[in-house]
Amino acid sequence: MRVVVDFDLCESNAVCMGIAPEVFEVRDDDLLYVLDETPGAGLHERVRQAVERCPKQAIRLEED
Repeated sequence: MRVVVDFDLCESNAVCMGIAPEVFEVRDDDLLYVLDETPGAGLHERVRQAVERCPKQAIRLEED
């Protein structure tokens, strides 16, 4: 699984960070950073939840 963010859509609401802080981080500059583009299997369910709950639908997953 690979995490892909459309930064043109992203508003850095930090919903994803609240669900999977190991993968997503909104920093003091109010920008979203992907900390792990290819998270391990133990994080897949939470990353999927982050994708589903993104208010702007700016995150998608690409399967390997």
